[in-house]
Amino acid sequence: MTKVQEIGSNEDVGRFAWYKTLGARGRKAWMGAFGGYALDSYDFQVLPLALVAIGTYFHISTGQAGLLTTVTLVVSAVGGALAGIMVDRIGRTRTLMITVACFAVFTVLCGFATSFEQLLVFRALQGLGFGGEWATGAILVAEYAKPEYRGRAVAFIQSSWAVGWALSVISYTVIFSFVPSDMAWRVLFWTGAIPAALLIFVRRNVKDADSATERRLASSSRGRFSQIFSGPLGRTTFFASLLATGVQGGYYTLASWVPTFLKTERGLSVVGTGGYLVFLISGAFIGYISGGYLTDKLGRKKTFFLFSILSTLIIFAYVNIPAGANTLVLVLGFPLGFFTSAIFSGFGAFLSELYPSHLRGTGQSFTYNFGRAVGAFFPALVGFLAGSWGLGGAMVFGAAGYAIAVLALLGLPETKNRELA
Repeated sequence: MTKVQEIGSNEDVGRFAWYKTLGARGRKAWMGAFGGYALDSYDFQVLPLALVAIGTYFHISTGQAGLLTTVTLVVSAVGGALAGIMVDRIGRTRTLMITVACFAVFTVLCGFATSFEQLLVFRALQGLGFGGEWATGAILVAEYAKPEYRGRAVAFIQSSWAVGWALSVISYTVIFSFVPSDMAWRVLFWTGAIPAALLIFVRRNVKDADSATERRLASSSRGRFSQIFSGPLGRTTFFASLLATGVQGGYYTLASWVPTFLKTERGLSVVGTGGYLVFLISGAFIGYISGGYLTDKLGRKKTFFLFSILSTLIIFAYVNIPAGANTLVLVLGFPLGFFTSAIFSGFGAFLSELYPSHLRGTGQSFTYNFGRAVGAFFPALVGFLAGSWGLGGAMVFGAAGYAIAVLALLGLPETKNRELA
């Protein structure tokens, strides 16, 4: 065996084979996508964390507060769809830079809002960049990854959502501990300028996979919405969109309302809420990684089904914890974060595998962000139902999303180990 063969063999085995086999350029692409999604998460999470202070400052109802999240997610669908077309027309890396710049600029502007209506507009525009970043980064890395490792390679990128979430909680805890709440929420939004630093790294180091660039340039019909709705791809697009709707409807219900639930229903302080969220985020991080390994071992569909059932059960348990049992709230935060995050690990690989190269950006971005847009109405509905059901009772509605996800799996193929052609 030659030295080159020996090195190649060593790269193909071991716990981090998924990373080694990306190659030098693939590893830089992975780092760019990881950083982009972490900062995407950071800029999204500052809103739920600051929601109580914003509600007090602008004197808005829980329904209006929920609308801030809903408009972000609805507009993110538009941003995601546009980014999908850009991915197939101008390339993965260029689109990644544009989306990062967009969500960074408008997150900062949210901190300068002088009215609820102005904040709503800035948050909506932030959604344009927020919607396109994940799919762009996931496709970029999926095209470098080997089929047998693709699930975990993209899942580790998904885990960066928990990293960004953790950073936002740290910022929230520090800022709200030392700055008056009527100013602290503004400062928290201003820290959303951090993602701009990532643009320098991406510009200098990240390139599209050669094979993807060749196929993109060779295709005469790339980036057209009509193609993902015609023929066999039409059925795929319908059920993939339904799957994304269910999973994200359930998840964003929790992401939007758990911080408020901990403060108002459980009576926790700023520092106390941050401490409880550590368990939730730790569970999410491990869930993302574990889900990636499971999606490569069990297959995409079995993993989605497993975590849909477990997420439904944990939501019911979490919101029905008896008053005074805050220790149990702390403990159950870990499996809540684990189950509801692990289900996302297979999305990047699965959606990439469902579409051909010249339509991968359009198909993946549309289905994922369509689900985000429709699922976005879950948090708003919970906000309006909270007035009569109580916030904990209304949050149970999020479990309905996972039932929708299970139904969607009936119309989708298994794509484990599929080559990206």
